[in-house]
Amino acid sequence: MKNVHILLVEDNEGDILLTVEALEEGRIANVIEVARDGQEALNKLQNDFVDKKLPDLILLDINLPKMNGHEVLEKLKKNDDLKHIPVIMLSTSSSEMDIMKSYNNHANCFITKPVEIKDFVKAIESIEDFWFSIVKLPNH
Repeated sequence: MKNVHILLVEDNEGDILLTVEALEEGRIANVIEVARDGQEALNKLQNDFVDKKLPDLILLDINLPKMNGHEVLEKLKKNDDLKHIPVIMLSTSSSEMDIMKSYNNHANCFITKPVEIKDFVKAIESIEDFWFSIVKLPNH
């Protein structure tokens, strides 16, 4: 089984724990790395991954300290070395403005985080099923 590398960009500790737990319980072997703000995410992608494999998927929150998710997404999609990485916006926001801005900046998907824990876990499992069982991702 192929290890799947996921970068989770999230500042809420509860959401980090739930997401990591749901991914670890899934059927795919995951390597999960966490960035707790937008600047840390970009630093990891531009510097820390130089000698390591880039993530296969990025789960990106919108409301982040230092640099919000929209800013991170815009920078990622303008970078030739990073723009191929699928980015899922995973946010508490359901604002039409946030949804449009995400897709205008080439997000691959926008998911509003469910409030109920069981629904949140189900959403994470669905992400894993779709992106790693159905979708064909490029080899980097």
